[in-house]
Amino acid sequence: MKDGYIKDYVSGKEVRATPEETEAVQVFSKILVEDYGYSKDQLQTRPQWRVRARPSDTKREYPIDIAVFEGRKSDDSLFIVVECKRKTKKDGLKQLQDYLRFSKAKLGVWFNGEERLFIRKYEKDGEVFFSEIPNIPRNGERLEDIGRFRRKDLAIPHNLKVVFRTIRSHLAANTVGATRDEMLAQQLINVIFCKIYDERFTKKDEMVTFRAGVDEDDEDIAERIKKIFENVKAKYSEVIDFSDKIDLDNKSITYIVGELQNYCLTSSERDVIADAFETFIGYALKGGQGQFFTPRNVVNLMVEIIKPRPDQLVIDPACGSGGFLVESLKYMWDCLENQAKEYDWSELALQEEKQAAAIKNIRGIEKDAFLSKVAKAYMAIIGDGKGGIFCEDSLEVRNNWKGTTAQGIELGKFDVLLTNPPFGKDIKVVGEEKLAQYELASKWKKEGDKYVKTGKRHTEMRPEILFIERSLDFLKDGGIMGIILPETYFHAPSARPIMQYMERHNIKWIIDLPHNTFRPNNNAKCIAIILQKGKTQDKSISFAVAEEMGHDHQGKEIYRWDPVTQKIDREQLWDDIKLITEEIKSNRKKYIFSAEAGRVKRGNIFVPRYYWQTRDDEVEKIAKKKGFNLVSVKELIEKEVVQFFDGHGSPPAEYKGRGEFPYIRVKDIVNWEIYKDPTSSIPENIYRSVKGENKNLQVGDILYVRRGSYRIGSVAMVSPYDVDVLLTREILVLRVKKGNEYGLTPHYLLYLLSHRLVVMQAFNKVLIETTLPNIAGRWQELRLPFFKDFTAGDAIVKQIEGVIKAKWSATKKLHAVKKEYGELVT
Repeated sequence: MKDGYIKDYVSGKEVRATPEETEAVQVFSKILVEDYGYSKDQLQTRPQWRVRARPSDTKREYPIDIAVFEGRKSDDSLFIVVECKRKTKKDGLKQLQDYLRFSKAKLGVWFNGEERLFIRKYEKDGEVFFSEIPNIPRNGERLEDIGRFRRKDLAIPHNLKVVFRTIRSHLAANTVGATRDEMLAQQLINVIFCKIYDERFTKKDEMVTFRAGVDEDDEDIAERIKKIFENVKAKYSEVIDFSDKIDLDNKSITYIVGELQNYCLTSSERDVIADAFETFIGYALKGGQGQFFTPRNVVNLMVEIIKPRPDQLVIDPACGSGGFLVESLKYMWDCLENQAKEYDWSELALQEEKQAAAIKNIRGIEKDAFLSKVAKAYMAIIGDGKGGIFCEDSLEVRNNWKGTTAQGIELGKFDVLLTNPPFGKDIKVVGEEKLAQYELASKWKKEGDKYVKTGKRHTEMRPEILFIERSLDFLKDGGIMGIILPETYFHAPSARPIMQYMERHNIKWIIDLPHNTFRPNNNAKCIAIILQKGKTQDKSISFAVAEEMGHDHQGKEIYRWDPVTQKIDREQLWDDIKLITEEIKSNRKKYIFSAEAGRVKRGNIFVPRYYWQTRDDEVEKIAKKKGFNLVSVKELIEKEVVQFFDGHGSPPAEYKGRGEFPYIRVKDIVNWEIYKDPTSSIPENIYRSVKGENKNLQVGDILYVRRGSYRIGSVAMVSPYDVDVLLTREILVLRVKKGNEYGLTPHYLLYLLSHRLVVMQAFNKVLIETTLPNIAGRWQELRLPFFKDFTAGDAIVKQIEGVIKAKWSATKKLHAVKKEYGELVT
C-alpha cells in the first residue's frame, strides 16, 4: 500500500486516504454490507459509477461515491445513490437531488461521517419531487417495507457507534426544545428504553411497535413511541422516574426511530451497546467531575487478568456508565456457558444461573444520578442486575448512605473490585467528618526511607487517593482490586506515601497505559494496578507495557507502523492492549514481563516501561549491527569526562519583555540552536540575580531538555552569542572535558545525544508527573552510541562542526545587521 492510501472496502483497490474516504465512503460501504445486507457485488465505489449531470449529458459527468444496484449493474438497475462529500447538509442535499434527478435511482443517502439523511424521489404531474424518509430498505425489501418489521427480522447491529454519532449530530443541529448535550443524552436514553422494551415484549412473528414507516406522520410516530414509554416507566420503575418524559420534538423522535428500528439492541454484542452509549454521552460529560469512560479494550484486559468467577461478589465503587460491571458479568457468563457444556445443563438452567449471577454478584456505586441511570440501563439490557446499582457517594461516611445502599453494599465483603475513580486537578474532596475516615488524608513526614503519619490532616484531598483506601475497605482479605490511577503516584517522591500504602498489599500486576488512553478528554497519563488485599508480596511483579491503544490524542484511529516496510499498515489498528490480552493466554511475551519485587521497591519506581527490556534489547541489537559501543552518561560523569549543572531558574513574570537579556525556556531549544524570544527578555539586574555566580555558560556547552510537554531530549550548543542567557531549571547544562580518553568533544556529544538510539532509550526513562513528562536524574542512565571505528566518528563530527560553524556565521551576520541598523527586535 502506498503512503497516504487505503484499501477500498468494496473493490479492494488502493484509494487516497482523504477524510471523505476514511470517515464516510468506507464507513458507509461497510454499513451497507453488514447492517443492510447488500453484497459487495451490488455496490460500486471504485471506479466510481457515473450519472448524467443534465438530460443532454451523454458523457455522464457526475461521479457517485457509492452506487447500489438491484440487479446487474446498469443505469436501469441503479437503486440507491450515496453521496459522501464533506459538505453541509444543505449543499450535500442539493447535490444528492441532482444525482437522483437525472438517474433511474429512486433513493438517496447523504452521509459526511457525522450526519446522514435519507430521501426518496417521486414524480407527480411530470415533475420530480423529493421527500425525507426514516431509512432505506434492507437488501430484498421494498420501500413500503421500511418500518414494517417483525421482531424476528431485526438485524444484529455492527456499526452502532456510527449510528449514535449521526443521531447526536442531527439532534444537536435540529432539535427544538432540549438542546444541551446532557439533556439530549437523557432523552436518547428514554427512547432507547422504548426500543429495548419493544424488543423484549414483542413476539417473534409480530410487528414491532418501535417503527417509523415511509408515509407516516411524525405526530403518529411520536405518539406511538410515547405510549411505549409509559409502559417502560411501569416496567423499569427502578431505572426510569415516573416524572420522566420524552421531550423531543416529533421530527427528532422520527429521526431516532428511523435510525434504530432496523436493529435488535438486545441481541447486540454487549460491548457494542456500551460503546454506542458512550459515544453519545461522552459529549454530555466532559469530565467536570473527572468522569472519563474507560476504553473497552482496557476494561477487557483488566477483567481478563482478574478473571472474576460466577460465585464471586464484584463491585465498582465509581461505576460511571457500568463498563467494568458489564464486562465482568460477560466474563462470568462465559464461565457459566463452559460449565453448561461440561455438565450438560439445559438452556433454562443456564439462563437461571446467568440471571442469578447478575442479581446476586454485581454491585456498583455512582455519585452522578444520570450516570447511575445509564449503568442501570446497561444491566437492564444485558440481564437483571440493575438492582445492584446505587446512586451514592462511595467516599461518604457509610452511616450517611441511604438505607437501600447500606443494605445492598457492605464493607469487607467483596471478592473483586474494578474501578477507574474520578480524577482531575480541580476536583477536591472536603469535609472534616468525611476525611476523618481515611488514613491517606493524614499528613505524612519522612523518617529515614519511610513516611510516617503525623497527627495532622489535610482539609481537602484528591478523590482518586481516597478511592485507593476506600476500595481496599470494600474487599475481604485476599480480595483482588484493579484500579486505574495517574502515573505520578507510581514514581514521584511527593506521592511516595500513597505508593507506600499500596505496598502493604500484594502487588500482582502493573499495566503501563498509553498517554492517549483518556485523550482528548483528559491529558493524564495513567497506570492500572492490580493488588491482592492483606497478602504478602510475591517474589515478582507482572508488568505490561502498551505504547498505543487504538487512537491518537484527538481520539482518531491510528494504525500500526511496520518497521520492515517502513510504512503504516492501514489494515491493522495499533492496539497493544489487545495484544497484551492475547499474550496472557499464550506463551509469546513481548509486552508482558516480570521484575523482582524487591528491586522495584528499592528503586521506588513502579512504572513498567522503566523495566521494559524489549526496547533496550532493540537498542543493543542495532548498536551491535552498526558497530557502536554503548557508554552510559553516568560512566562519563564518574570519569569526569562530562560535568553538569542545572539551569538557572525563572525570573518574576512582570520582568519578562522588559530588558535585553534572553530568558530561555524548553520551547526555545530547537534544531541544535537557542531561540531568543524578545517577549521574554529581562533586565540585566534580574538576569544576574537569578543566574548567580557559579553557573556561567561557556561556548561549546551542551543544553539538554529534561522536563517539558514534548521536547525532552532536545539539545543545543551554546554559541558565542548565547553565553549571557538565563536558563529555566528544566534545561540541563553539560560540559565536556578536553582531551579525554573517549575522544569526546562538544560536537560529538551533541551528535550522540541526538542519535535515534538515545531517543529510543528515553521512552523507558521519561516518566509523567501529573501531566508533565520528566526524565529527572534518569538521563544519566542513557547509553551513548560511540563509534568503534574512530575514523567514521571523526568524519561525522567534522560534518557536525561544519554545520554549527555555518549556523554561527549566519548569526554573526545577523548581529552585524542589527548593530548597523539598530531598533530590530529579533
